[in-house]
Amino acid sequence: MSEALNLLKARYGREETVPDISWNPVLERLLSHRSVRAYSSKPLPPGTLETLVAAAQSAASSSNLQLWSAVAVEDAERRQRLSVLAGDQAHIRQAPLFLAWLADLARLRRVAAQRDIPAEGLDYFEMFVMATVDAALAAQNAVIAAESLGLGTVYIGALRNHPEQVAAELNLPESVFPVFGLVVGHPDPQVTPAIKPRLPQDAVLHRETYTLESQDDAVRRYDRIMAAFYAEQDMATPGDWSEHSARRVSGPEKLASRARLKEALNALGFKLR
Repeated sequence: MSEALNLLKARYGREETVPDISWNPVLERLLSHRSVRAYSSKPLPPGTLETLVAAAQSAASSSNLQLWSAVAVEDAERRQRLSVLAGDQAHIRQAPLFLAWLADLARLRRVAAQRDIPAEGLDYFEMFVMATVDAALAAQNAVIAAESLGLGTVYIGALRNHPEQVAAELNLPESVFPVFGLVVGHPDPQVTPAIKPRLPQDAVLHRETYTLESQDDAVRRYDRIMAAFYAEQDMATPGDWSEHSARRVSGPEKLASRARLKEALNALGFKLR
């Protein structure tokens, strides 16, 4: 129970009441999650990739359409090129495995064509959303599996910075989009990342109906927690969480090349009616 208390305190940045339930290793593993951005070059044990994919395929899938795929990139030169496309992030080069998670409508489009069945439904935005959700659910299962094996992970949203170039690098057909990447490897033992606090539950958990104004106090408490966290971790983040987050969405220039995502999707064969 003491470990659960420590993990809850780290996750929320303050003391939390431990629910009156039976704590177990799975819950402790989930609460221990942290993004790892420093890796050793130690190779992964044989069978790791296949185990992660099996865990990913055990996630829920809407209507069992399984509208996702993943490309495993182990080649150092390809990881180097992808790292440049994804904001020159060093950990993509450091770790032995990089997974590109894909919203994949091409497989079902091909299956429908082989059965002479129209596939017009794949041109609607709903199907792209469904594929993106499927990919995220699968990837999170893979993350939990990797962490249970003592490995570290970090998601790479910057894979969307240059989606056409990423698609060319990975030889993606039309109707396949790189949603995000995932670095997998052995954490550098010299670097221990902190558990980043999240918003208080009363900011994200609503009962019966949604209320916006009631979140203000929780956000103010969180701002104080994150201002202290940024200082403790010596992070060059201006202000508190509200300041940082508001500036992050202040204009399209903050999205950089991702502001043209709709254009990139069209170029990659998504009609999105």
